[in-house]
Amino acid sequence: MIEIRIIKAGKNDDGKRIDKFLLKTLYGMPQSLLYKMIRTKKIKLNGKRCEPDTLISEGDEIACYISDEFFCDGAKDEKSVFLQNKALDLKKSEIVYEDENVILIDKPQGELVHSGKSGTEPCLADRLCGYLYKKGEYNPKEQNSFAPALCNRLDRNTCGIVIAAKNASSLAIMNQKIKDRELHKKYLCTVYGVPEKKEATLKDYLYKDKDKNKVYIFSSPDQAKKKLRIKYDDDIKTVITKYKVLKKFEDKSLVEVELITGRTHQIRAHLAYIGHPIVGDGKYGVNHKSKTGKQYQMLCSYYLKFDFKTDAGILNYLDKKEFKSGYNMENTK
Repeated sequence: MIEIRIIKAGKNDDGKRIDKFLLKTLYGMPQSLLYKMIRTKKIKLNGKRCEPDTLISEGDEIACYISDEFFCDGAKDEKSVFLQNKALDLKKSEIVYEDENVILIDKPQGELVHSGKSGTEPCLADRLCGYLYKKGEYNPKEQNSFAPALCNRLDRNTCGIVIAAKNASSLAIMNQKIKDRELHKKYLCTVYGVPEKKEATLKDYLYKDKDKNKVYIFSSPDQAKKKLRIKYDDDIKTVITKYKVLKKFEDKSLVEVELITGRTHQIRAHLAYIGHPIVGDGKYGVNHKSKTGKQYQMLCSYYLKFDFKTDAGILNYLDKKEFKSGYNMENTK
């Protein structure tokens, strides 16, 4: 059945392209069909024709003269049931900081930040939505296209601070600040042995094998191309990693790391390349639980500082604030 539906843009929809907004709002509509509906004026913005890249504002009304199957009114009800009954809650000890716009979460080792291919394994993003749902700060039935979202990622087996946004404006600002490198992060890790230099800046070259989800470090692009028979220089990326030895143990050491470049598995691969793999790292080092007693790698994103160089809008109050994770990387036993 075809009927006219009016969708009213909310606060979290402000500034979005109408095509991206509708692809998230409508249920199962193919992109090609959406563009056809816009082109043939089956979809109008405030009673007028629009283009796919037209930006919408809070309070705008989008009239959709399309089949009601694409509205699927029960879909969001099902999601809210999932949030109430299936999403595990955040623990108080996992909340590093929270205000009306953002929340900093201490992600535990072994947890995915986003659900895997099956979509059934609990993840940090689900727990975030469940937590805010129970607090009354998020209701999927009241949102057209927005859900609270994580702004940065950590590997499953890495713990530490993950930034999440509670509204669309905060999400857009934080994503841009991360892209512009206006946030400073430091990592703590326990490695095998003691690096020869107490502190150093490592510069090498990385190649990522997407099929194996593994990276390889080389001292020069030529070495990488020769070893792996790589044809294109674009496949080889520069990696720069700063480290400082903070504490020495019997056969291990506690190291603080800063990333100058941000590549896949950079810390793990780069430290392993210089002969000091992270304790518990099964991909780039040694992870025999019977020998190390560690199920996961001893790596934590432990320090975060907001250092804005440009206007941050509603998040300006975060500038120069510093936060630390509560996880301890010194337990080497």
